[in-house]
Amino acid sequence: MKKYVVLMFAVWGVSVSSFGQSSADIPRNEVKLNILNTIVVGSLELGYESFIDRNQSISAEIHFFDRFGYVSANSNDVSFDATSFMVGYNYYFVSESQPSGLFVSPFLKYRSGNFTELVNSQVQETNLNSFIIGIGGGYKWVHNDKFALGPYVNIARGFNNDASDRFSAVEFNAGFSIGFRF
Repeated sequence: MKKYVVLMFAVWGVSVSSFGQSSADIPRNEVKLNILNTIVVGSLELGYESFIDRNQSISAEIHFFDRFGYVSANSNDVSFDATSFMVGYNYYFVSESQPSGLFVSPFLKYRSGNFTELVNSQVQETNLNSFIIGIGGGYKWVHNDKFALGPYVNIARGFNNDASDRFSAVEFNAGFSIGFRF
């Protein structure tokens, strides 16, 4: 009987140590930047991803100088002043030893701020404060277990009547993220 108990503890110890090694081999964190939107529309989108295992992670992002989709603000008569906070869950479909490949990401976002424009010599302000729910997907390449980059697209629905009257209630966003895993 003692042999069986010792054998069970030995098997349990080996399985726990091998599980610990396999989960320790993958990076647990990633910081990232959406470089495409920084260049194209001037918004600064910074993100953090915490990996739960090889196939999934929880992410948080903050978007400074956030725009409603890709509405242009090239004119001096138009101004966006918004910041967004986003949390999401990422599921990776293709993964060998680390979270990479195709992924899908449902998310919840809160935008706070204003959109100001000059119409017929009068300033009109649209309140952009709203909760937004959406889903996205993309692909991530990982190089040397450290650098992650790839394209993604998001589609979301906002719940603010003022913003929906001025813009569409459905918002499209795309990007190309560059990240560092540690």
